[in-house]
Amino acid sequence: MSVIPLVDVRSFKAIKYTPKAGNPKMLVTQPYDKIDSEMQREYYERSPYNYCRLILPIETDKYQIAQQRISQWLKDNILEQTAQPAIFVSQQEYNINGKKLTRTGLIAALRLYPYSENIVFPHEFTHSAPKTDRLNMLRTVQKNLEQVFLMYSDPENKTTNFFKEIIKTTPPLFKITDPDGVVHTTWEVTNSEKIQYIQQALSEKAMIINDGHHRYESALAYRDEMRTKGNWTNDSAFNFHMCYMVPIQDEGLVILPTHRLLKETKITPEIIEEFKRYFTVTDVAPNVDALDNYLANHIKEHSFCVYDGKKAYGLTLKHDEKVYRFVDTHTSKETKIFDVIILRDIVFKTILKTGELKIDENIIYVRWTKTAIEKVNQREATVAFLVNPISTKAVLELALQHERLPEKSTDFYPKPLSGFMLMDISTHEKLEY
Repeated sequence: MSVIPLVDVRSFKAIKYTPKAGNPKMLVTQPYDKIDSEMQREYYERSPYNYCRLILPIETDKYQIAQQRISQWLKDNILEQTAQPAIFVSQQEYNINGKKLTRTGLIAALRLYPYSENIVFPHEFTHSAPKTDRLNMLRTVQKNLEQVFLMYSDPENKTTNFFKEIIKTTPPLFKITDPDGVVHTTWEVTNSEKIQYIQQALSEKAMIINDGHHRYESALAYRDEMRTKGNWTNDSAFNFHMCYMVPIQDEGLVILPTHRLLKETKITPEIIEEFKRYFTVTDVAPNVDALDNYLANHIKEHSFCVYDGKKAYGLTLKHDEKVYRFVDTHTSKETKIFDVIILRDIVFKTILKTGELKIDENIIYVRWTKTAIEKVNQREATVAFLVNPISTKAVLELALQHERLPEKSTDFYPKPLSGFMLMDISTHEKLEY
């Protein structure tokens, strides 16, 4: 019996759209958890084979519908499984604030490891409802429909240099520009020596989940279910998950802020006075540039901006020991320093006394300052709290210390598109190298 490496990465026989499916731009989508009802309708209108019809069907019996479509599309040669196992180099080129960035990583099958094994580490808390949803989908379709997005450290640039070589010497398999202007390019690698090289390079890496915590945990639960049924080996595909893995040293691995908008809270003069107990409060012009500049100029000072539709303020935490008494006693010392924890525990819980906040019910999360201002102006929310992004290095260090952040603390941008490929995890499917 062969020895399984500490981090086991394998090639797989990807299921992909054929030319018969039509223009790939009309087929691919954002990840399922980024698709709202309006996007869902738009995707349905784009093509009868749009990938949204698999990952997030509109129909009520969505799991059965997804399974029926996959079977039918395979039968009709809309989808086709490749004959040869492969790994893939995947790259996104994009612009943020006029700066061009490129992020490059590997798509491959990664063996599933419980968090207790200290190989794969989460950085955010998860919720039961999305996990149940994805587990039901896995049970029904027996396919990895979307990737889990992870990062690892590669200070020697072994994987980065490998990616550069593949890009230089291999014609791309896909190249698509999405509606946000992000260029997604994928290269296929089937050469066994090259696959073995990358397997060795990744064999001792700690893997941090960036996006896809619910998918990963659902896949672990599914794996454990399948093992109880017997008739499996270490090569059984359900022991793995299709993953997109990027080195933390990649300059294109970017986290955007996730601003918090409250729907029921009013900023009164009394609340401003209460803010002043913990923060230095500064008047800021209520426009995008002024708010973004305030945050950029106070990026390591635990600062926020507040906008209520009329006025805007900059809040910078006072360096005073009494401030920290109000941080939740259940939050460990490592996480007290993060802005989202301070916002949650001092501003929301202590000063505003918001109680439990539920997504869309009394809190909205948005990516861009402009969107936050617009939603307050349109009275979709009463007040916006704007935050600085957390660094990738901080997320990696936090995860390795077995700490987790509140939900919506990180927004890795851009999201890998869904629909380029899926991975079969049926009981008969084996991943041999």
